[in-house]
Amino acid sequence: MGLISNLIYIYIYVLVISALLSWFPTTSSQGGLATTKRVLARLTEPVLRPLRQIIPRPNVGGVGIDLSVIVAVILLAVIARAI
Repeated sequence: MGLISNLIYIYIYVLVISALLSWFPTTSSQGGLATTKRVLARLTEPVLRPLRQIIPRPNVGGVGIDLSVIVAVILLAVIARAI
């Protein structure tokens, strides 16, 4: 079961990197950053999309904060520890 928990922790890192990269704007659809963001989005959206439908976005300063990444990381960490 060590392999599965290691894979879960790697996925947690992918989620965190994807969230951090979302703070950086891309000026074009070409280039390394845009490609990296697209790949990470394809890897993370299957987990984050259902959570975004359940979890409301709190408004902080007129901007909606996406908490789905935090919830996903916590849930995955709990699952990895339980394994």
